[in-house]
Amino acid sequence: MNDGREEIRLVVGLGNPGSEYDGTRHNVGFMVIDRLLAAFPAGRFEEKHVAESRVFTGNFRGRSLILQKPLTFMNLSGNAVAPLARKLEIAPEAILVISDDLDLPLGRLRLRAGGADGGHNGLKSIIAELGSASFKRLRVGIGRPKPGETVDYVLSKFEGGDAETFEAVLAASADAVRAVLTGGMSRAMNKFNAWAPPEKSETNQ
Repeated sequence: MNDGREEIRLVVGLGNPGSEYDGTRHNVGFMVIDRLLAAFPAGRFEEKHVAESRVFTGNFRGRSLILQKPLTFMNLSGNAVAPLARKLEIAPEAILVISDDLDLPLGRLRLRAGGADGGHNGLKSIIAELGSASFKRLRVGIGRPKPGETVDYVLSKFEGGDAETFEAVLAASADAVRAVLTGGMSRAMNKFNAWAPPEKSETNQ
């Protein structure tokens, strides 16, 4: 095996469509895709609307790569991911899905090669529609609110100190995806599953 280095063909960022959801915690996946695209030269990726998604097709280090932002709502993400994967004959093992995670504190990342949905409805939908849980994941921690506040919390934006921390998280998340694509899952997991944002600087003297 080559540790998945050539296997990833589709990178999916999960979120909700609509300007009212821009920048919210639940849309972390969309924001990572945007950060990845911003790092490429203009015109490197061609955008199309396919399978209820914004789909960006281009190349990365000489091989084809597809980035997907489903336009279904989060709970129906599988209705976008599975048809695109079938259309392009992409196996679940060749998919990397980026999602927010309430069970990880803000500032932590987790790369995994598969597993359960962890209570995330977007992942649950993808597992159901693909008929497989063997796709790779990048879980981006957003922290957990007080009981009863989950819906409002995931649909809120990063503010204050959280916004500063999340900027570092966003950069690291994009780096983690590139690390998977270039060096494989194991090396990327060793580096980014232990990653933490830099300590906030003290107030200038």
